[in-house]
Amino acid sequence: QVELTESGGGLVQAGGSLRLSCVDSGRTLSAYSMGWFRRTPGKEREFVAAINWSGEGTDYADSAKGRFTISRDNAKNTLYLQMNSLKPEDTAVYYCAAGYCSGSGCHVTQGYGAWGQGTQVTVSS
Repeated sequence: QVELTESGGGLVQAGGSLRLSCVDSGRTLSAYSMGWFRRTPGKEREFVAAINWSGEGTDYADSAKGRFTISRDNAKNTLYLQMNSLKPEDTAVYYCAAGYCSGSGCHVTQGYGAWGQGTQVTVSS
């Protein structure tokens, strides 16, 4: 069973970097496609990035391209999101998710069956 826990959020100035981590304590992460989503108050969860089970396939929202990098270490049951050149509009709660989605199916919340509790990222101007 997948049990996801995010960490690495915090307060950072615009232009700074953060690396988020998502650990699967159920140790089954290698079986799933994984994604990162984010949510701001009053809005639905928004797709940020996705990665296939092997780590060889990645996909990004336009807002993340060129600044964020998703990666995974299946041996450590851990998913990462390296975020560089952060902007105030990146402020949100970030969630990791696991599922059996593929392609564009990984861009929507319905593609995932398990979610972490979220970690707050705040970017000050």
